[in-house]
Amino acid sequence: MTVILNPYFQNGVQKLKLVAERESNVLRGLVPPELEHTDQEARCLMQLRSKTSGIEKYIYLAFLREHDPHLFYHLALAHMAEITPLIYTPVVGDACLQFSHNYRKPEGLFVSIKDKGNIRQIIANWPRRNEARISVVTDGSRILGLGDLGVNGMPISIGKLSLYVAGAGLRPESTMPICLDLGTNNPKYLEDPFYLGMRKKRVPDAEMEAFMDEFMFEMTRAFPKMLIQFEDFTTENAFKYLERFRKQYPVFNDDIQGTGSVVLGGFLNAAELASQASGEPLTSQRILFFGAGSAGVGVASQLMSFFILKGMTEEQARRQIWLVDSQGLIYDSRGPMAEHKKFFSRDDYNGPPIKSLIDVIQYVKPTALFGLSTQPGTFSTEVIQTMSALNPRPIIFPLSNPSRLSETNFEEAVKHSNGQVLFASGSPFPEIDYNGKMLYPGQGNNMYVFPGIGLGSLLCRAVEVTDTMIEASAIGLSQSLTASERADGLLYPRISRIREISADVALAVIRDAQKCGVDREPPLRSKTDAQLLEYISGKMWKA
Repeated sequence: MTVILNPYFQNGVQKLKLVAERESNVLRGLVPPELEHTDQEARCLMQLRSKTSGIEKYIYLAFLREHDPHLFYHLALAHMAEITPLIYTPVVGDACLQFSHNYRKPEGLFVSIKDKGNIRQIIANWPRRNEARISVVTDGSRILGLGDLGVNGMPISIGKLSLYVAGAGLRPESTMPICLDLGTNNPKYLEDPFYLGMRKKRVPDAEMEAFMDEFMFEMTRAFPKMLIQFEDFTTENAFKYLERFRKQYPVFNDDIQGTGSVVLGGFLNAAELASQASGEPLTSQRILFFGAGSAGVGVASQLMSFFILKGMTEEQARRQIWLVDSQGLIYDSRGPMAEHKKFFSRDDYNGPPIKSLIDVIQYVKPTALFGLSTQPGTFSTEVIQTMSALNPRPIIFPLSNPSRLSETNFEEAVKHSNGQVLFASGSPFPEIDYNGKMLYPGQGNNMYVFPGIGLGSLLCRAVEVTDTMIEASAIGLSQSLTASERADGLLYPRISRIREISADVALAVIRDAQKCGVDREPPLRSKTDAQLLEYISGKMWKA
């Protein structure tokens, strides 16, 4: 008989007890007699592939994750390129839209405005209080490009945390998906008898602020080792609550900072290739953003780092970036604008509004075009051809999610740039055989960075997630490509290596946290990079 030590918690303290290991996980007779001698992984993969729609596959994988997390995550790691789009974007968008109608059993924590004043007790109901280390929190107000979905946004939190486990090896029991129910302004859900949230309009700003203050205080009180990631708040609230809490608690916003990091990581590699083709210095890059919400402005802010790293001042870096919103080019004399747009508003243009994207491109003459508008098809044939006429290797990143909201697709971008485009999208597109050569689309998937940001922040016990830690994650990502991947012209590493990539990102994040003095794990400071990388990898949960 084998004797093993089983951990358990008593009064918040971890202890160990001796238990005898059973010869089998289940009593004989309760499963088919030859189950252990068959390939259950292959069986599950066959069952998954027999489903005919993305949402059916999502539901199947959700069932598998609940009933056999080891097998679920083993499958996810072994078939990352196939399964990631099923548990997150693009299929998670459909899962959110159908959440109230497909609901089967509780998963995650729901905190309602009705719980204000009693949030401490709601949080205390979480069954894995001692294990919780990371939470993804959404209020469902701006889910992907789908709008205000209210509590139907819960699959976003669940999906993101599944990627933390698969991508960075966080333990499944350490994850805590949360959806805040502050109402919804979506009339469809206000009238839907199956909608699982409050059938009331969203609460006023002041009431939300008081609720969020109480929520964050009680979360940190209950879980002092918790890292919180904000997800899919409205643009205004995304910026507001990041700034409100980032100096008080370990918190970051993936829409603003994670998206900015992953795009910077890909752009660092794309700009090198574009500069080689044009013969122009890297500092000559001119970046145009189509879409000026939280993601667009967040990415623009992060891309300033590219120019600053090349020796430019912050003001010089800011002037290499232009933004376009629904009214066209953003410039000072255009009139009143949202606060978050003002930093990148141009003071060097005073003419009539430039509303057409083509006209803006001809005025700015950008080397790189980024789409974060959720306006499908806006990077038209003419747009791609105009970018290609300006640049021998145009950088075009249509980053809107899910794929049906992408500004263009890989096939169109390749076709209308004569195969010269440097491309990355928010959702996956298939590779293309172009004139006998395989071309691979980049995917600026936040999964490349947020698992590593989370893992690194937790391991070094960071008191805050600084801007330079986010910048370091982007540099870690850009440097993680292998020689083979660079030879294939990839802008991002292959997602099948996600654990290696996350370790590289976590290493960069920890080193920057130490440099900034926000880490609380002194023993890590004396480790060499090789030792620290080994330590990080050793901390990853194995499925």
